Amino acid sequence: MSARKANHRRSFYFWLSAVCGLSLLAIATLHAAPRTPKSDANSSREAFLQIYKVFTSPRCQNCHPAGDSPLQGDDSHVHLQYVKRGKDGRGVYGMRCDTCHQSANLPGANMPPGNPKWSLPAPETKMVFVGRTPAELCRQLKDPKQTGGRSLAQLLEHVSSDELVGWGWDPGTGRALPPLSRADTVTQMKIWIDGGAACPQ
Repeated sequence: MSARKANHRRSFYFWLSAVCGLSLLAIATLHAAPRTPKSDANSSREAFLQIYKVFTSPRCQNCHPAGDSPLQGDDSHVHLQYVKRGKDGRGVYGMRCDTCHQSANLPGANMPPGNPKWSLPAPETKMVFVGRTPAELCRQLKDPKQTGGRSLAQLLEHVSSDELVGWGWDPGTGRALPPLSRADTVTQMKIWIDGGAACPQ
């Protein structure tokens, strides 16, 4: 074999070895690399679906009814005693919320739960959760006309810090809790907001 042919053959094998080596390196890198994270919008939508489960659980939706009567119990039945929202969300006439709902949970089975701020949202901004689809509730929370002018940051603070909202995770014995803890709900709200507050379709 001539020296020229031998050089060509060595060059070909060198090139083939390099290509194979690079291919193996690329395959190994693909398998070792972490999965590409979802886009912010996708993460945001998925986070809202988690929030939705909380907001439509009895501890939340009972105070966000479609009508002007609050709901009660884990089955979200209409409040007994013909209780109504009233002009300020705290009831009407002799059936004010604080007539039965004291500043704290009363001891004993089936006693009225309590909080000094017990009320429904005011009639101007009812913030209905009951019967809303995920997309409808998402758009509602982003609409300042329906939230009383609250920004998303203020809604986050409402969920994370408001005493009455906090009662939902500390309702006393015998009542179902929301599907996520308060801390996890706040985390999901942050993901939703940071990802652009994307709404499910």
